[in-house]
Amino acid sequence: MTYDLLLKGPTVIDGAQGLNGAYDVAVKGEKIAAVEKEIAEPARETVDLEGRILTPGWIDIHTHIYAGATTWGIRGDALCLATGVTTVVDAGSPGWANFMGFRDYVAAPARTQVLTFVHISGIGLTYGPVGEMLDMKYADPDRTAYIIGRWPELCVGVKVRQGSHQVGDNGVAPLKLAVEAAELSNSKVMVHAGAGVPLPDVLAEVREGDIVTHCYHGGGDTILGTEGRVIPEVWAARERGVLFDLGHGGGSFLFEVAKKALAQGFPSDVISTDLHVLCLNDPVYSLPETASKMLNLGMELPEVIYQTTAAPAAAIGREDELGTLKVGTVADLAAFEVREGAFEFRDVRDNLDVGSQMITPVLTVRKGKVYEPEELKEEVTETFRRAREMKALVRGSVLSRK
Repeated sequence: MTYDLLLKGPTVIDGAQGLNGAYDVAVKGEKIAAVEKEIAEPARETVDLEGRILTPGWIDIHTHIYAGATTWGIRGDALCLATGVTTVVDAGSPGWANFMGFRDYVAAPARTQVLTFVHISGIGLTYGPVGEMLDMKYADPDRTAYIIGRWPELCVGVKVRQGSHQVGDNGVAPLKLAVEAAELSNSKVMVHAGAGVPLPDVLAEVREGDIVTHCYHGGGDTILGTEGRVIPEVWAARERGVLFDLGHGGGSFLFEVAKKALAQGFPSDVISTDLHVLCLNDPVYSLPETASKMLNLGMELPEVIYQTTAAPAAAIGREDELGTLKVGTVADLAAFEVREGAFEFRDVRDNLDVGSQMITPVLTVRKGKVYEPEELKEEVTETFRRAREMKALVRGSVLSRK
């Protein structure tokens, strides 16, 4: 057999299959054709990856990529392909009322695989400065469930934000409607845990398999109690199968909270970025940069990779097709170097942590096609430029004061 692509000599780490060692990986068409200690058959294209780490394509289950139609959205396609991310999930930028635009103008033309949570608010995150669930009339479980059931190849569940800025005095009423929509569509809920709504109240409503994002935020109503201990309700939620997502973003990741949680044996279940215009340029940048923060906080590299591949695939119910190098699955792969040195990382309050390791992308394979960071440089630069411009508009720094 002649393969289309042969990746030679990397250290393969695939937590879904328990692989951690030297393997060759061959691709035929858009599928993984072989994973073996040595593959001698010829290939139309061979890439030498000796000294590099090869993993399943990374999955970022919390982003905002509805650019041009929502205040938060970035153009994520090139950035994903330049940083090893082959599947990107929008966390509720579209609601039922603007979903078709997301489908037609974001997901359809993307080279990466684009999925989404559908917001329980019909308007989604169209206008970020004002909470989308201050008015309960925007919530619509039936229409939300219809969208998810009608386009299951694109939709993975329901999103709701539960902080006082988003829900006002409505408490967990929006979450209850999100759970109703998820039950109607046999899907999952991702809930933004924020300040102003007691976390125990939120945890009381979520079900096994639902996702609580922003688990290391420090803005009040966090996973930590007054003495810095992980609260009992959080441990109980994990015990019954609730998942906790990192969801870095521009206001939802503090080194102090992460360090205290890790010291008590409470790691996240999934590492994600919450990329949007307010945090792309600083302090998030990319999923590998976010993952590097956890690596330098003491999480072992295989666990970091598990939380960016197999774990998010399972969290969105796609573990049979994503997050693994199993023969016959889609040929989505990512190659990295782990550089040694002194690297500065910042949390959302600009606290500095100097780490000794940085996960650096080398190449991405999406459906059998190879992408290198350098060839995407101009597109990525434009993504960051547009994000800076929109950030200035959202912050009001470019508005006339006349």
